[in-house]
Amino acid sequence: MPNYFLDNPDVLFHFNNLDLKEVVALAEDNYAQAKEFNYAPVNYEDAMENYRKVLEVTGDLAGNYIAPRAAGVDDEGATLTDGHVSYARGTRKNVQELSQADLMGLILPRKYGGLNFPFTIYMMITETLGRADASLMNIYGLQDIGDTIRKFGTEEQRQEFLPRISTGEHTGAMALTEPDAGSDLQAVKLQAHQNEEGKWFLRGVKRFITNGNAQLLLVLARSEQGTKDGRGLSLFACYGDSTVKIRRIENKLGIHGSPTCELQFNDTPAQLIGSRKFGLIKYAMDLMHRARMGVAAQALGISQAAYQEALKYARERRQFGKAICDIPMVANMLIDMRVMLESNRSLFYSGATCVDKKEKLEDLIEKRKARDESVSEEIARLKQITKIANLLTPIIKYVLSESANKITYDALQIHGGTGYMREFHVEQLARDARITNIYEGTSQLQIVAASGGVMNDVLGDRFDEKERREYKGGLTKLADHLKEIRQLFLASLKYVTEKKDNSFQEVAAKELVEMYSYLHVGYLLMEEAEVDPRKIFIANRYIVTALANARKNTEAIKSELFADLMHAEKILQ
Repeated sequence: MPNYFLDNPDVLFHFNNLDLKEVVALAEDNYAQAKEFNYAPVNYEDAMENYRKVLEVTGDLAGNYIAPRAAGVDDEGATLTDGHVSYARGTRKNVQELSQADLMGLILPRKYGGLNFPFTIYMMITETLGRADASLMNIYGLQDIGDTIRKFGTEEQRQEFLPRISTGEHTGAMALTEPDAGSDLQAVKLQAHQNEEGKWFLRGVKRFITNGNAQLLLVLARSEQGTKDGRGLSLFACYGDSTVKIRRIENKLGIHGSPTCELQFNDTPAQLIGSRKFGLIKYAMDLMHRARMGVAAQALGISQAAYQEALKYARERRQFGKAICDIPMVANMLIDMRVMLESNRSLFYSGATCVDKKEKLEDLIEKRKARDESVSEEIARLKQITKIANLLTPIIKYVLSESANKITYDALQIHGGTGYMREFHVEQLARDARITNIYEGTSQLQIVAASGGVMNDVLGDRFDEKERREYKGGLTKLADHLKEIRQLFLASLKYVTEKKDNSFQEVAAKELVEMYSYLHVGYLLMEEAEVDPRKIFIANRYIVTALANARKNTEAIKSELFADLMHAEKILQ
């Protein structure tokens, strides 16, 4: 009986090496919550033991119940009848079981029925569920909507909305996108207006809304009449009642278990979340950062599933008198998949813990401000951590979603013609992976989001520190490789900035962001290799490959190839 937590040595490695002491202490009010809730941890060791038990329960659900239903969910999909959306039977069962396991309010405070878990553990569970059925993550992962209400809503709103999310009675949806406002959310047109009593109502259309049939919707709407940019947008919560018409659900390539809806709001009663005019620039952006990490976890889960399918098939399939995993070219593909998968996981959990620290510091600052205590030291720390989190989040979304497409592509290739058939699970995984580098911001937008931090060398001090360290054995050579990658990056950055040409910087951003990611991941793997000898191979393969790619990136930046892109409008005829 597979357990998708216990059967994954790399996930276990990362769990066992998490450093969440500060995060957990802040989340638990230095463990004072144990006095109010008898199931709250009394110390860090108690908390980690509790997290592990929940991860084991989730792993069992994922491996033995959710994964076996995935094909049926994909075949049946969600359906729309007379304006009502029905989940596939397997999806309904999955949500029911997650609710019974008290997992639907994992990150919400205990006072609202949640478990008060850190973001990092939430992401580990999201990865596990994504491996079992990627479409389920699009329902489970939307409990972030509850966290947005926790952060920015009133206490009355928290009391109204959060307990029903925790029980699974209500699922949520982010209603941001519109027919003419996809990635450019500043162009949102859906109107929010008030009556004479000051109550808000929503009118307009939203499109491509994941889980748009949810009972609770967070809606980005234009509250300031006459405005045309993000400063005129506010965030609202409303119920998916009879005033919200589901006009259609999209007929998609993949993730069939997750209904993607077009919604029409017909003077829908709504509640303002937070302050007017901050809907996009503060609240939606905060929500989208977490959503992008959720998609990255989904991509990581899909990648793990595809690798497992490819490895199993390659061991069983015999050609020319031997298993195809013994054919060097196939073996090399499998090795590349594993290295990509494990290096991505290192990148992901470094970012998840950073987000955790950022959010817990934000909560601490708010509590201390309420008590009129000094927060200058915490604000200084928060500023630095926020810079790093804002850099890592788009890099993670970019790298992991692109990798998921590569890994599933290669997994299908290893299956050969059989992988193209619906009878094999890898075909579904290839379809499910394709959306990950599109929704919650395309890969191109992630490059744009990360480029500012890369151009400012946000991790420069950290890289300086890593370069001064002494590594033992074969890691010394790898450390030299990373130093060379950094010199290539700095030389490329100097070349780009000295041109003082914004268009050229935009063209070169992808290569610079990729080189920066090689450095960050490379040093993460070096640290892991010092802890676990199993990681030495991963570090070696990754860093050697990264050096070759960094040289290629540098050549691309300095070649005439980019000069052609500067004149793309004339070329593309």
